[in-house]
Amino acid sequence: MKKVFVTGITGLLGTHVVIKLLKDGYFVIALVRQKSRYNGEENENLRLVEGDLFTDVSSYLKEVDFVIHMAAETSQNLASYTKYKEINCEAVVHLFSQTVEAGIKKFLFVSTANTLGYGSFEALGDEQALQKYPFTKSLYARSKKEAESYLLQNNKTTEVVILHPTFMIGAYDDKPSSGKIIYWAWKKKMIFYPAGGKNFVHVVDAARGVVNAIEKGRNGEQYLLANENLKYKDFFEKINHITNQNPWFCPLPEFVLIFLGMIGDLLRLLRINTSLCSSNMKALQVHNYYSNQKSVKELGLQYQPVDIAIKEAVEYFKSKKVN
Repeated sequence: MKKVFVTGITGLLGTHVVIKLLKDGYFVIALVRQKSRYNGEENENLRLVEGDLFTDVSSYLKEVDFVIHMAAETSQNLASYTKYKEINCEAVVHLFSQTVEAGIKKFLFVSTANTLGYGSFEALGDEQALQKYPFTKSLYARSKKEAESYLLQNNKTTEVVILHPTFMIGAYDDKPSSGKIIYWAWKKKMIFYPAGGKNFVHVVDAARGVVNAIEKGRNGEQYLLANENLKYKDFFEKINHITNQNPWFCPLPEFVLIFLGMIGDLLRLLRINTSLCSSNMKALQVHNYYSNQKSVKELGLQYQPVDIAIKEAVEYFKSKKVN
């Protein structure tokens, strides 16, 4: 039985990665801040270890064959780069250094699609595309990009594979995190939608991509875990169809988003945390589209329709009464 050390299992993707690992016969040692925060099922092949991302885990790494690092600061409202850098870069260096010292074969790092360049319907972004504005101004994406650069420069003894999931939808989204977009449209009489769009992927497929990369991911390579490219209006219409709603649709004018972004920029200058800023508002206006061909070809992925992910997320929210 192969053993894997994993971080970030209390998040949406992390929960599904653990489920997939256990199903595929791996023994999982998982670092968690509190064991009670893990919402998956108990399993004799899952060992939870309490600690933070700067804990010395070298004794546990001696037992494993692979490391999957998913834990991250993903909030979009922090005014300073310091916290992002600490969690999304310095903690990565800390864990990777211990991984190399333990002589582990492969280190899988879960980043974000927004460190790669997006495209249009006619020319999709891929793993070779350079990062574009507004994501070059995203403090979160900047910290992830910095960690990626470090790992790709230090993959001589321990192999490095970087995974880039797009916008994930599915069950076990307890915060909710990305599932907030469903609440944007669900049970609403009027839906305000921005002009842009993004790539959506079922979190189950993203988790399968992470696990498949253990054996199939090549050293120094990056893989987009992506599926359907949809305008926001089209995505909201899918929610309406699945939940049997018929609200009014109202486009969000560009000048409103620009104004909100300017307010957010001012608040951040005053060191007030807010998700409002010009780059975040601009992100709602671009067509943030990607190709999944490399993950299909090299990781052997077959993607499910996003409709299934939306349905499973809605059913989970109903069952758990997630707000």
